[in-house]
Amino acid sequence: MTFDRDIARINGIASVTTILDVVARTTGMGFTAVARVTEDRWITCASRDELAFGLKPGDELKIETTICHEIRQSREAVVIDNVSEDPLFCNHHTPEQYGFQSYISMPIILPDGSFFGTLCAIDPKPRKLRSPEVVGMFKLFAELIAAHLDSMDRLEVSEAKLTLEQQNAELREQFIAVMGHDLRNPLASIQGGLRLLNKKVDEEGKGWITMLQGSVNRMAGLIDNVMDFARTRLGAGMPIRLRDEPLERLVQQVVSEFENVYPDRVITSNVEVPGTVKVDAGRLQQLLSNLLGNATSYGDPTRPIRVAARATETGYEVSVSNWGAPIPAEAMPRLFTAFQRGDVLPNQKGLGLGLYISQEIARAHGGIITAESSPNETTFRAKFPR
Repeated sequence: MTFDRDIARINGIASVTTILDVVARTTGMGFTAVARVTEDRWITCASRDELAFGLKPGDELKIETTICHEIRQSREAVVIDNVSEDPLFCNHHTPEQYGFQSYISMPIILPDGSFFGTLCAIDPKPRKLRSPEVVGMFKLFAELIAAHLDSMDRLEVSEAKLTLEQQNAELREQFIAVMGHDLRNPLASIQGGLRLLNKKVDEEGKGWITMLQGSVNRMAGLIDNVMDFARTRLGAGMPIRLRDEPLERLVQQVVSEFENVYPDRVITSNVEVPGTVKVDAGRLQQLLSNLLGNATSYGDPTRPIRVAARATETGYEVSVSNWGAPIPAEAMPRLFTAFQRGDVLPNQKGLGLGLYISQEIARAHGGIITAESSPNETTFRAKFPR
């Protein structure tokens, strides 16, 4: 059994050197030490030696030759002012073997009740140690050392748990990324098959194909969100490629897609942003698609959804508004947190990634996304710099 860790922990407590120095100066004892004491070992962890006693960190005494062996069993301090006058220790083998007349040793007991070792001191001359002040000082220092050791143990456990959780989280997110990637291939086959079938069926069949394409589009959007979530959580960030794009065309493409998928829903759009804007077209359309998907899922199906874009003093903004039940006030602070939908919006379906991904897209562009909700209307607004 190695005690390198215990020695390192004791020497990692900055106050131990001061403690040994204060003990020596206060009591006049020539040798002071912190020892690790087990059932069969006595090891020096730290020492202050003005007697040339010869024990330095890592050195060992035979446990049966020490009084600390008895202290470990009794868990009580031993204090000897003068060995030759002490009825219990005048004939004890330890003082005679090591040549000391005064001795004090205080047990170091950790908060969980386990015995670590002792804070001890010896000197060849008699010393006045049996006083409340000296004994109280040793007790306080022993408790201080024990508290430091306990804090180190707790920190090590916390760090180990954190490391394990980080490893587990990384594995989970890598699994999500791989799963999302592998799901794209069969989904692409389904999309291709639907396009071919659309050319060979009657009008009723085309209606069914339109419905299936809507489901495929939702699946594709979900996979995109899962992939982006894994990418951002693994530290890769949200990749974007900025180009000059006409905002009206980008918005209208998404609106048209939703009108095809949801022919019974009324979606209006109004874009008042002239010229082009620097944007990642695909990412902006993904953000808008997430917001429109949210509106179609949770808005009043009998009322129109409004999509708007307008120029601002610093850039431009895109918003999606819908009628329906308002978002509860307590849900607003966590609205853009991944996987929080079931907690913040009871009875809501889905993974709750859409708003999180939309927020990451806005951030990647240097923008922000906010939500406003009243009994009349809910609006999600993404603001971007030019």
